[in-house]
Amino acid sequence: MHYVKHLSKDPLLKPLIKQHGVFTLKKQPNLCLYLCYSIMSQQLSTKVAKVIKQRFLDLYGGEPAPQQILDTPFEKLRGIGLSNAKVSYVQNVARFELEQGMDHRKLSKMDNEEVIAYLTQIKGVGRWTTEMLLMFALCREDLFAIDDLGLQQAVVGLYGLKNRKKKTRDAAILKIAAQWAPYRTYACMYLWRWKDNPPG
Repeated sequence: MHYVKHLSKDPLLKPLIKQHGVFTLKKQPNLCLYLCYSIMSQQLSTKVAKVIKQRFLDLYGGEPAPQQILDTPFEKLRGIGLSNAKVSYVQNVARFELEQGMDHRKLSKMDNEEVIAYLTQIKGVGRWTTEMLLMFALCREDLFAIDDLGLQQAVVGLYGLKNRKKKTRDAAILKIAAQWAPYRTYACMYLWRWKDNPPG
């Protein structure tokens, strides 16, 4: 893969690449539903999130159109295990899709920061959620999600930044991440793997 050679120049990433192999990013066709699922799964275990996603699909007998989501009574969406806030947020996403649009063609004309500014207009969609969409639905290869706690912890642990103040630590994290450009997304994937399975 094109990014392996570049990221392997980092002596701390190199063994992670060897250990975990190569990653490929796969575009998600339906960005509206991708955002809805992201919102539904927040603060839930993967297992519970899966159950709720399936219940959501069962309501419609498959993937719903935005108008169907908006037409669904609030209580019916609450009934699949969503909080009041999440029901509102999911419906906000569907409304935004209908009124403003968020298909690949539209977003492909925007850079990362423009996509973030555009989608975070939706109440319930924050910067982190949009960064995950950029990485895993739009397949943008050069994104580092500085606000992701897991990534912060991975860089701090792997690169020995433990005793620094937050401000100097964040600056050091960004400096390290800058060396991975233009493939920062892949570097994040290795760091998340390291965080989940730190070497003994």
